[in-house]
Amino acid sequence: MMEGEIITTGNQNAKILALGTIVGALVGLGAAYLLLQRTDEQGDLSLSPKEGVKLGISVFSFFRQLTQLGE
Repeated sequence: MMEGEIITTGNQNAKILALGTIVGALVGLGAAYLLLQRTDEQGDLSLSPKEGVKLGISVFSFFRQLTQLGE
């Protein structure tokens, strides 16, 4: 075992997955709300290819940072 290594049990894994699910749902709900606010102000939903690529890169960057938290 390495110094600072965290060992999880089956019960802890279930709790981590449940917490991740709840946090993910709340973040998704917040993003949808902000998108609806944007459509109310602009009248239509338009996302340019450039904005879509930037959004995708940001999401993957966020996930990469999450996976590197314990390192």
